[in-house]
Amino acid sequence: MAGHGGEGGAVGKVTCAAWVRRRDDEGPPGVSRLLVAFGRGATASSPTLVDLLEFDARACSLASEPLVSGDYCFPRGLWLSCLIARLLWMWLVSQARILVGEEPADTPRAIAVHPGGRELVCATAKGCRVFKLVYRDFGIHLISSDASLLQSVGPQKCLAFSTDGAKFAIGGEDGHLRIFNWPSLSVILDEPKAHKSFVDMDISLDSEFLVSTSNDGSARIWKIDEGSPLINLTRSPDEKIECCRFSRDGTKPFLFCTLVKGHDVLTMAVDISNWKRIGYKKLSAKPISTLSVSLDGKYLALGNREGDFCAVEVKKMEVAHWSKKVHLGSPVSSIEFCPTERVVISTSHQWGAEITKLDVPPEWKVWQIWLVLLSLFVSSAVLFYLFFKHARLNL
Repeated sequence: MAGHGGEGGAVGKVTCAAWVRRRDDEGPPGVSRLLVAFGRGATASSPTLVDLLEFDARACSLASEPLVSGDYCFPRGLWLSCLIARLLWMWLVSQARILVGEEPADTPRAIAVHPGGRELVCATAKGCRVFKLVYRDFGIHLISSDASLLQSVGPQKCLAFSTDGAKFAIGGEDGHLRIFNWPSLSVILDEPKAHKSFVDMDISLDSEFLVSTSNDGSARIWKIDEGSPLINLTRSPDEKIECCRFSRDGTKPFLFCTLVKGHDVLTMAVDISNWKRIGYKKLSAKPISTLSVSLDGKYLALGNREGDFCAVEVKKMEVAHWSKKVHLGSPVSSIEFCPTERVVISTSHQWGAEITKLDVPPEWKVWQIWLVLLSLFVSSAVLFYLFFKHARLNL
């Protein structure tokens, strides 16, 4: 099941996307806990934008307008209060879509959302813009935040927050790696010659390591707290390491990488205790353009350069879902798992954004497990009663 990512007729095509998960105790009533942040290019009638859309998990669809498609109900008879409240409502809702800039260089290229759901960073050809999500009673207010240190860093290929939200890293098209403390933006590492040019980057679950890959096929591990390189992953002359993601299940930590070896496209696993290869497997015959891992670490998603993607069950390292021609011949530029559902959002430069529900076996919910345990307990109690009653009758 696929759906267009809230493309509007007047606004530009989606150029990048990311999930936003707000906390239970934040935000206006009636607004979904799951939102999607879209970066949009310019059109003849609309500048470059970032907007927020609600995600309906039951329908597996996005709202057609930023945050609210309906109107707010006000009490009758209070004309002045009604007018003021209506204007306030319209102003707050309008702030769910915010201007990035007027020039082509202001087009959003990538979005990274802070794990707390209160901030997002948008990369452009000029640098990075920071936006804050302010949760109000009437809606969600999206406002620009001052981050002068990031605004002039130039085009960035990779953006990543650590899982605890305390670290933020960017990797540039010029090969420059920067790692910051968040939100102070104090510099941990500033390495202008980390790579020739970045391809991909990720931070480990414990926020200890950062992995980065280069367009020359190399991959490097960095020790974040020390702000220094740790090791280069070994590879043979005919191998190129491209995409990379750390595992997220919290048990035995791995590093997953896509590996081009001659004409073969492989997915390999690396043990991060010694940075040696555990093994690799051919999961896709087509060149991989992007890699992602679900928040619970149970699935990988691999998007290829012909517009297809697959979801792989990590435990078995087998393909559990295929989506063909989602982006119809255009490379999948990004793919990201929904924080709570087996749903992904994928983007491409030609077709914008697509929402896809994964056709994978449903998982047991907590309440279902408790229901089974309760049923077993009741059944055991009934059997014990019948056995005891039958034994007394025999006596």
